[in-house]
Amino acid sequence: MRLLIPISLTLLLSACAQQPDLEPDLATVVDDRSLTQPALLSQVSYSSLLPLAAAVPESASQRINYGTGALQYGQLFLPANGSNTPAPLLVFVHGGCWLNAYDITHSQAFSYALAQQGYAVWSIEYRRTGDDGGGWPGSYQDIMQALRYIPYLPRKQLDLSRVVLAGHSAGGHLALLAASEVTMTPALKGVIGLAAITDVKRYSQGENGCQKATQGFFAGDLQSQAEAYQQANPVEQPLPQSTLLLHGSADSIVPIEQASDSGLPMLLVHDAGHFDWIHPQSAAYNQFLLSLNELISP
Repeated sequence: MRLLIPISLTLLLSACAQQPDLEPDLATVVDDRSLTQPALLSQVSYSSLLPLAAAVPESASQRINYGTGALQYGQLFLPANGSNTPAPLLVFVHGGCWLNAYDITHSQAFSYALAQQGYAVWSIEYRRTGDDGGGWPGSYQDIMQALRYIPYLPRKQLDLSRVVLAGHSAGGHLALLAASEVTMTPALKGVIGLAAITDVKRYSQGENGCQKATQGFFAGDLQSQAEAYQQANPVEQPLPQSTLLLHGSADSIVPIEQASDSGLPMLLVHDAGHFDWIHPQSAAYNQFLLSLNELISP
């Protein structure tokens, strides 16, 4: 397990602009520019994401159907920098406790911000618990179908030799699971779990609302649906070597043990909450961008 704690906020700002390689001793660096740099946020709320999403221009993305169902579509965000160079692609799976109460909308500012950084983003919508065909295995089947659709996206605008898969929370669970099975040519450069649920068996035993939603996703508890829980448990699958978990020390929805006890490489951001990872003005988002830059580098 790799554990780095904490990360300097001002260092993250300057590092994202320059896209350097990560070094083990970054946390010891002191930067006098802290007096002039705007403060990065931490422990943001879900509700703080919605005004940011509302401000994203409709023209910022294309809606592309990867299946015939109403929820089987993705939003493709492309860099608006006028460059003719194909952009590296981030495939993103949003979270929301697998519930249909939380759709793709709350992650739109995250996707838009990454496009402003020069990435193409294929943000996947999918059927969730409460939708016809949602839950296990329908939600996962949608993610796999969306991944198989990648070759049919506007290929001249995408560098398909540089593709990273990422997911947040319950979307992180689905992304990690998909990474254990998907075959792509060329292969994925890596997979990143953002506050990801890595062990659904253990997670389902918890008492918060998202943990209790696990039984709804599987249409039963661990005892009654033991085979499904095992099939859908990322920590019991052969994950790629280039797997990375990013977690916040102040996450109250997905316990830190989901990362620290997984046996997978991880980075911990001090004082980061659950939704910080998809808020473009947070320290956690900047750490994600650093990690993404490192994975995607040729």
